[in-house]
Amino acid sequence: MIIKNALSQASLSMLLIAGSVNAQTIEISLTDPLDGYLDSYCLSLEGNENDADLTKGLQLHTCSSYQGTASKLQMFDRNELEHNLLYLPKADVCAELTNLTIGSSVTLATCNSTAEQMFDFSGKGHIASTVEPSLCLTASLDTRLSSENFKQQVKGLTLEPCSADKKRFQTWQTRMLK
Repeated sequence: MIIKNALSQASLSMLLIAGSVNAQTIEISLTDPLDGYLDSYCLSLEGNENDADLTKGLQLHTCSSYQGTASKLQMFDRNELEHNLLYLPKADVCAELTNLTIGSSVTLATCNSTAEQMFDFSGKGHIASTVEPSLCLTASLDTRLSSENFKQQVKGLTLEPCSADKKRFQTWQTRMLK
């Protein structure tokens, strides 16, 4: 079963209070499906279930939950969201911003709770750096087919100025997986 929640401070708090103390996993997806024909796009590692490429950072990939189960490459620890971390427990890494400039990608690193690993989930559904809150995680326009499953689609992910004009590419939601 999948429960959708908009990424806002209020809904994030409700999500965290409603769950158990144990770590639970969620998907983080765009609210707009854009050109996705199977499902929306989720934040994801690159690679396959047994061989993720951590050197390539985060990307967007067709959410796997449409198949009835989520990919471990797309599972984030919902409890860490309370601490502003994008933690992927199956790979034991956190998202990190090594460059805080327009067009920068999101890398992965061992979790250390530094400022570069802190993300703010705004009431507008944006995910932005706590260091540079005017820059939001943004889906790119380009789309390619996955090399692992040719029905699934992949998009790039970069930091771009938070903007109402880019709302479709910058508004995120969580889906709790049970």
